[in-house]
Amino acid sequence: MNATIQQLQEDIRRLKAELAEREAALPMHSVRPHQIMAIEALEDEISRKEEALNALETESRNASTEGDDS
Repeated sequence: MNATIQQLQEDIRRLKAELAEREAALPMHSVRPHQIMAIEALEDEISRKEEALNALETESRNASTEGDDS
């Protein structure tokens, strides 16, 4: 499970870097719809991966807590 958590963390870092690059590349005027759509898609993907990461971390904490109770 740690490998999955680490992979999600790396994916999130990579996606956030790509998002920052795309946002920095936006022109001051005349932003095209496909540029906004690409940014929104990245934001959605980041959100999905953060939710998955939080779920795995919670599951991991619960599993280690249950193991301590035995």
